[in-house]
Amino acid sequence: MSTTLITALRQQIEHLDAQDLRRRRRITTGACAPWVEVDGQRVLSFNSNDYLGLAADARVVEALREGASLYGAGSGASHLVSGHSKAHAQLEERLAQFMSPHLERVRALHFSSGYMANLALLTALTGPEPREAVIFSDALNHASLIDGARLSRAAVKIYPHGDVAALEVMLAASTARTKLVVTDSVFSMDGDVAPLPELLMLCERHGAWLLVDDAHGFGVLGEHGRGALEHFSLCSSSIVYMGTLGKAAGISGAFVAAHETVIEWLVQRARSYIYTTAGAPALAHALLTSLELIAGDVGHTRRAHLAALRQQLRALRLPLGWRQLVSETAIQPLVIGSNADVLQAADTLLAQGLWVSAIRAPTVPAGTARLRITLSAAHTAQDVAQLKNALQAMVVEV
Repeated sequence: MSTTLITALRQQIEHLDAQDLRRRRRITTGACAPWVEVDGQRVLSFNSNDYLGLAADARVVEALREGASLYGAGSGASHLVSGHSKAHAQLEERLAQFMSPHLERVRALHFSSGYMANLALLTALTGPEPREAVIFSDALNHASLIDGARLSRAAVKIYPHGDVAALEVMLAASTARTKLVVTDSVFSMDGDVAPLPELLMLCERHGAWLLVDDAHGFGVLGEHGRGALEHFSLCSSSIVYMGTLGKAAGISGAFVAAHETVIEWLVQRARSYIYTTAGAPALAHALLTSLELIAGDVGHTRRAHLAALRQQLRALRLPLGWRQLVSETAIQPLVIGSNADVLQAADTLLAQGLWVSAIRAPTVPAGTARLRITLSAAHTAQDVAQLKNALQAMVVEV
């Protein structure tokens, strides 16, 4: 029987190979940085979500060392048993203060990952009677939001990507007791930004929550790095905000910021918060330094540099059938189409010492395989010029 089961799995893996869909890991050596050793080859990476270059910043690294000396290596238990340290409490207080211009009577809750945070939100906010709730989800939302919606046991309605008019019709027709509109802020594979002002207006009109997953906006968007809410100058008690701390903040984890009543409900009912070991206190301690850098002159300077790099990469000459998506964020995708073609393009770049991820279904819709270029403030103009020249040379080859 076990041999038969293994054979069935092997056949499915072979099917992935035939479709150019098999995923493979590569081993990196050294700190997260633009230049990194990958499987023994030194390459210039455009794969990381370390948008502000804080992952290897000396001040953040030193804060992590200090945190380990103060709190040790691990938390030892869940937050509600004995794992909630002073470092966690200080981080939550600082995050709430940081987001206070955009959320009323705000508290913050720290999670070990954005995935865990989204599972908590979707399953807890649909309430004790999920059959009386409806989730309205953007068609291109992240997998963690999709999975959270499935686990919630609430009805789920998918609205076309960014289509405010279609969502309005759905909300107006709904008689659900609890309505929850769910959206990424910056869509991770396209780089575009959700129409949050219009979504918030609809939510307030129809008595719905607006859950914003700002994984790729926190630290990057807004004058002070407060993300999409600052970018659009939004403030409402209807907003439930999720930001990750392993991208622009350079470390790991996530947080939810919302009205204090929402946070208290999560503490009481969010299973992926209650039943998991708290993140290492040393990480929380280091994140206090990350937040200071994001909010201060360092963050301002790096966001400006990131914008200049993004502008430098625009207006590429592309082969017939390729598309450079319009994105005002650090995510700059090039849609190529077929799985085989995008893998070939990625391999061509890697042979020249440039590492760019080839993204295929099911992460993106079939037929829209792409090179997902991500820029970091740690990149230089020379780095981006090298990538741009390599892409332009590929145009000639094609």
